[in-house]
Amino acid sequence: MLPVFGQIDLFEVPRPTPGMGWDRIYRDFTMTDLASKTCVPCKGDVPALKGAPLHALSHRLPNWEVVDEHHVHRVFKFPDFQQALAFVNRVGAVAEQQGHHPDILLTWGKAEITIWTHSVNGLTESDFILAAKIDQL
Repeated sequence: MLPVFGQIDLFEVPRPTPGMGWDRIYRDFTMTDLASKTCVPCKGDVPALKGAPLHALSHRLPNWEVVDEHHVHRVFKFPDFQQALAFVNRVGAVAEQQGHHPDILLTWGKAEITIWTHSVNGLTESDFILAAKIDQL
């Protein structure tokens, strides 16, 4: 049996191009896989991710910090307020399209995004899907 990471067979990772390390290829491959999915509305009928399943998903988005196994958080920095605001507006559009809405803190040159699934008071795969989509903006 082949080792499996989430829904991705580890042997399906593409071959590296010259000058690219496996770590970058694996990260890009797994992030793109998450970003291609759609957030699923949660009615509280699934348990929040904990332990190994949460750990596996968190490694697919290394720029996001998992806080207390409850939410994911990332700070995005910009050279001015206008660019930070434009980014926040793009995040809002993706969130609305996905029906999954993060907490957003906007300040001069910075946007902080915090995501969790309120109905389970913790993290689900949809939180990581939204984070991956935000990373592609």
